[in-house]
Amino acid sequence: MTTTGEDRTGAEAGERAGPWWWERWRGALLDGGLALVSAVECAVQGERFAGEAGLPVGVGVVFGAVAGSVLLVRRMWPVAVVLVFVAVAPAQMGYLMGLVGLYTLAASEAPRRIIGALSGMAFVGVFIVWFVQATQSKVSGDAGVGGEWFAPFVSLTLAIGLTAPPVLLGLYVGARRRLMESLRERADSLERELQLLAERAEERAEWARGEERTRIAREMHDVVAHRVSLMVVHAAALQAVARKDPEKAVKNAALVGDMGRQALTELREMLGVLRSGEGLSSVVRAEPAGVPLAAVGAAAAAAASRAEEESGEGPCLAELEELVGQSAAAGMVVELSVEGEVRAYAADVEQTAYRVVQEALTNVHKHAAGAKTHVRLAHRAAEIAMQVENGPPPEPGAAGAARLPSGGNGLLGMKERVAGLGGVFVSGPTEAGGFRVSAVIPAA
Repeated sequence: MTTTGEDRTGAEAGERAGPWWWERWRGALLDGGLALVSAVECAVQGERFAGEAGLPVGVGVVFGAVAGSVLLVRRMWPVAVVLVFVAVAPAQMGYLMGLVGLYTLAASEAPRRIIGALSGMAFVGVFIVWFVQATQSKVSGDAGVGGEWFAPFVSLTLAIGLTAPPVLLGLYVGARRRLMESLRERADSLERELQLLAERAEERAEWARGEERTRIAREMHDVVAHRVSLMVVHAAALQAVARKDPEKAVKNAALVGDMGRQALTELREMLGVLRSGEGLSSVVRAEPAGVPLAAVGAAAAAAASRAEEESGEGPCLAELEELVGQSAAAGMVVELSVEGEVRAYAADVEQTAYRVVQEALTNVHKHAAGAKTHVRLAHRAAEIAMQVENGPPPEPGAAGAARLPSGGNGLLGMKERVAGLGGVFVSGPTEAGGFRVSAVIPAA
């Protein structure tokens, strides 16, 4: 089970249960034991020093015990412990205090220059004391070894032995402790980053689901809306002429049947793509929240175009004349004009151009029934342009006669499709009271 940063912080807070400046009770007990041993050592050495200096024995014992007990505050004030050791070094006492104090100072967060200065002072103090002691022993005849090198050698050896090992060990332990703290901080930071990545992945999945729902809704709208709108228009015409002109009624009924079958065919193709999962993963791979609307539309439109292309039955510009003819058969006064040299384009370009014209004609059926409409298609060197413009409806109430519902997503879907291919889409009312839809799509 993974331990989070908060759990680790709580565990550390629980361990900080020691008294005063100690983080743990075991640290307090360890320092208390060291201080007791150091106090006993210094008291014994203080008794000897008092005898040599001609002082009362009690004074030497108390002085040594007080000096040795300073080791109790080594974690809080390691500098003070080393200074006390340097101060009592001439009395030849406190060697345990010096060893532990130098180790604690070297392992602490104290600046290197302070550690070096105090270590040097302790080294010089021990060297001088033992040099004097060795010299006096040789003069008094206590030493059994002669030679000028004896006093310096003994003093240097003891000074190095009492100062270098604790300092080096303390530096190593301090460096290792800082390394462990750094690794712990990096682990906490990595854990926080993983949590953020998990949250971001969840947001990305939610965003992808929303975009997939929007894309599927737009595809269903493009596939069904035009056919069903024409079916409703023909059904209304069929109802109007059923008794007056049976032959025309039969013709309209056949048109309704053909359009219904076409709508069902396109629905089966669309559902087949959805069931196979082809073309549906592209939106999931798109970037999550925070991307511009154009990028969102581009990803969705690209997925839509790939879905139609993979179905193998997507519409193309060659079917545009048939599309216009269906609208004309439904009673719309519509003209188609083509400019430039007709040529083939990429499947997604032709499908998008077809859908733009299809949706624009559907909107005319919905909102301006009976209005004269002009469809223009221009083949240019590096792009293809299309425009669907209708005039005002002949009768103000004609638009609602067929009771065609509108979801308000047609223009948005066209804009996203065109933007997905790097094109430009513009729509809006005209000065004559009609409506114009224009789009330019790069040929590449």
